[in-house]
Amino acid sequence: MEAYCVKCKQKREMKDEKEVTMKNGKKAMTGFCTHCGTKMFKIGG
Repeated sequence: MEAYCVKCKQKREMKDEKEVTMKNGKKAMTGFCTHCGTKMFKIGG
């Protein structure tokens, strides 16, 4: 899945993706940037 990396300032592929549910009940995806290793988060994943 592709998400925006704040450190790279570009859309990058995510690795080790996991689906999570936020407090308000909406779905989201969390993972790590394949380029720099920074944690990434995408709402509605």
